Amino acid sequence: MSINKHWLLTGVAVIAALGVGFGGAQLLDPPTAGGGAERAEEEHGKDEDGAYVALTAQAAERAGVAVVGVERGSGADLKLPGRVAFAPGAEASVDAPLPGSVVRVHVGAGDHVSTGTPVATLRSAEGAGSRATADAAAASAQAALAAERRDRQLFNQGWIAESRLEITAAEARRAEAELRAARARLGAYGAPSSNGLVVVRSPINGIVTRISAAPGQFMHEEVLQIAAVADARRVELIFDAPPSAASVLRVGDRLDIAVPGAEAVSGVVTAIAPVNDQGVVIVRARPDGTLPPAGTVLSARFTASAPGSLIVVPTDAVQTVDGVPCVFVVEDGGFRARPVVTGRTAEGRVEIISGLTGAERIAGRGAFLLKAELAKGEAEHGH
Repeated sequence: MSINKHWLLTGVAVIAALGVGFGGAQLLDPPTAGGGAERAEEEHGKDEDGAYVALTAQAAERAGVAVVGVERGSGADLKLPGRVAFAPGAEASVDAPLPGSVVRVHVGAGDHVSTGTPVATLRSAEGAGSRATADAAAASAQAALAAERRDRQLFNQGWIAESRLEITAAEARRAEAELRAARARLGAYGAPSSNGLVVVRSPINGIVTRISAAPGQFMHEEVLQIAAVADARRVELIFDAPPSAASVLRVGDRLDIAVPGAEAVSGVVTAIAPVNDQGVVIVRARPDGTLPPAGTVLSARFTASAPGSLIVVPTDAVQTVDGVPCVFVVEDGGFRARPVVTGRTAEGRVEIISGLTGAERIAGRGAFLLKAELAKGEAEHGH
């Protein structure tokens, strides 16, 4: 009898617990007109598509969230800082061809020089040795050729065997090869004289932009530069652009160049490099007119090849959700955080490279409140 009574009491306790749990669930989540199952399925579908905040337009307005439309912008307003730089191959470094002491510097910074103009004179023991080696090789080659001619005459007269002539001819070829090598080395060293004097000459036409050596200075393997010469006519424009510019600019785009204290000129984009280690895109351009000297700082306004194609939203509209830039797009009964790729920011507007079609209505001012509500909901869901 006691056993039956025990099981009876246990059953009553279980039924009571189930009743309390069901009632509590009904209080926390009361059924809607569509039914609890339909609501749960709807919320689950919204969560699958992305971060969603259930908030009507009226409630959003009362909370301080402004709903705005997406605007269209133009790539013509892309302004970038830049500078005038020498084009590739327009600047040459004048280096000492071999170690030695500087005897004389023939030019100064700003001087105009031509190809072959003397820049400096060095005295080099290694140069004197190279000249001596070349002279000795020339004497050896001359003697070998004379021996070959003599043995060929003796062979024709029948006095020596052909094998002897072949050896003499081979010696002459070896001596000629050594002479060519000695003369090539001498030419690479700047053709030093017998006392080791070497005249270093400009390799291009241009202006001396830098002098790095002085009389009495010893040039060695670590320090060989004497001067720098550049062709002032061969310049280009270099601009440092943000990564987003790479998706807006195209080779061939026109640009207007503003030069401080001078008339504006135009140019054409010639190359766009990938993003470097500093997170900068290097844009190169060819000017149509005359530019100031290299090193001059200037700015440019780019005209993109497809004006009006960019989507622009207020800066407040872009919020970072889980480390990704997002825009809260208006949907039925709420806002959904949609990931986007942003471009440059200017005058309170942000370019949207991808993620929006341009037909959406989005949360502008006060979008951060939706981000906070989203984070609050995720925290409650986690508990």
